[in-house]
Amino acid sequence: MQLYLVRHAIAEHRDPARWPGDRDRPLTDKGEQRFRKAARGLGKIVPSVDLVFASPLERAWRTAAILSEEIGWPEPAAWSQLEPGRSSQQVVLALSPHSSTDSVALVGHEPSLSELASYLLAGSAGAVDVEMKKGGAALLTLDGAPQPGAAILRWLLTPKVLRSL
Repeated sequence: MQLYLVRHAIAEHRDPARWPGDRDRPLTDKGEQRFRKAARGLGKIVPSVDLVFASPLERAWRTAAILSEEIGWPEPAAWSQLEPGRSSQQVVLALSPHSSTDSVALVGHEPSLSELASYLLAGSAGAVDVEMKKGGAALLTLDGAPQPGAAILRWLLTPKVLRSL
């Protein structure tokens, strides 16, 4: 499996008066504009994926929708396992039924995505320091079912690099 991890683009600052509970906090206009360019760059190296799962929080959901709009990736499916605070083990368990799928993209939040990458690379959520910038992406490859320590990191790209492609 080719597993693409995509961190949501730049979002508005937390403001409980405007977005109680933080679930509805949107991308900034600039964040959306910059991610559209990054998505087009990502599309040059990853023209398609089979499945896209996204956190249902607005900022991640909108980031996944931009991938669909800009480069034709599939419409995202909401995945509660990608919400902030969920464990890497929960994500891997939910990903297991899709282990025969060639390519899957997960659009979510930090530190959850870097912890997932570390868990899949080294067997522990804190073993490998992976820094995912907002709007950045990573590719991990897995042979067979996802499990701790079974992945190989192929690349980790910042949004600046993606926009330059």
